[in-house]
Amino acid sequence: MTDVLTFGEALVTLRAEQSIRNGASLRMSVAGAEVNVAIGLARLGHDVRWVGCTSRDEFGALVLRTLRAENVDVRHAAPADGPTGLVVFEPRIADLTRVSYRRSGSAGSRLAPTHVEASSGVRPRVVHLTGITAALGPGPLGAVRAAAEAAAASGATLCFDVNHRAKLWSREEAAAALRPLMGHVDILVASDDELALAAPGGTTEDERVEALLEAGVREVVVKRGADGAQVFDASGAAVARPALSVPVKDTVGAGDAFVAGYLSALLDGEPVERRLERGVALGAFAVASQGDWEGLPVRDELGLLDAAPGSAIR
Repeated sequence: MTDVLTFGEALVTLRAEQSIRNGASLRMSVAGAEVNVAIGLARLGHDVRWVGCTSRDEFGALVLRTLRAENVDVRHAAPADGPTGLVVFEPRIADLTRVSYRRSGSAGSRLAPTHVEASSGVRPRVVHLTGITAALGPGPLGAVRAAAEAAAASGATLCFDVNHRAKLWSREEAAAALRPLMGHVDILVASDDELALAAPGGTTEDERVEALLEAGVREVVVKRGADGAQVFDASGAAVARPALSVPVKDTVGAGDAFVAGYLSALLDGEPVERRLERGVALGAFAVASQGDWEGLPVRDELGLLDAAPGSAIR
């Protein structure tokens, strides 16, 4: 059985070493919220399948080659018209990075309910979706809805990460699209300022969490950045874990790494406390290295952050 099935967009990333107008060199890789989670889980030994639309251009070939190299199953990826979406990271001052997207009309935005139907033979334990894909247009939003309904019908655990991007849609548009999905969601992941986009009611965090649990969400996982994360469930329990202290090189991808760690421990049958611990550990690996997923660990490296500073790996 497939451990995790995820639907979403794959992008090619271009990271500049300095100001682009000064002729910076660019380092190329692959990313996308669902892609990052898929790779993080695959590195930990889980059977992961990614479904999305890839361009017929050379960037699309890079996407498929990278995912295959990271042991992510792409047999249900579909070729589509349009270019591969690009995201450019440009350092500006201190730790401030300018992020620019070139994804209008991209192949990734061609995802539709038919692609969900094509993967209907897969029987995953967990389905992972995000608000980024839902924001890409009517087709991707329809695919997210279809995948959520299919997960509920099959008995798979549905994990949904709000992942709001203001450049893609407004908070009002996001709330109108995401709140109706909550009746299918088992695990909701959101930063504290994203809870309002998913919650069907409430004005405080406690009220929004309560509204989500009443709507049928089993666990509300709140990402608090440098303050770690917290999980609320229907029993009234609230479990929190602080973030790990590591030198920060790049914060991009930290939230996706957290989700990969949390779902990995869930698949291993671990309790909430251990899920949070693995989630914040993967988040620490992400911020301590360059790139969205490049620094994420394989399973026998999970304990590296427990090693004494400066010690050698033997």
